[in-house]
Amino acid sequence: MAVNRGEPEVLLTPAEVASLFRVDPKTVTRWAKAGKLSSIRTLGGHRRYREAEVKGLLADSGVNIGEES
Repeated sequence: MAVNRGEPEVLLTPAEVASLFRVDPKTVTRWAKAGKLSSIRTLGGHRRYREAEVKGLLADSGVNIGEES
């Protein structure tokens, strides 16, 4: 397993991912449980999602990830 010693990995909350896809945060949690999106658990048990993976999924789904107005 490669360890990234450069910039820290950006992690997103379920609410942040949900706003990008314009869905409910519970939908994002269901995606993680179904294996469509991998999640990391914090020490407190909360889910976090890798920004790079989320943006890749957005690009694959055809959702515009440009700047929001």
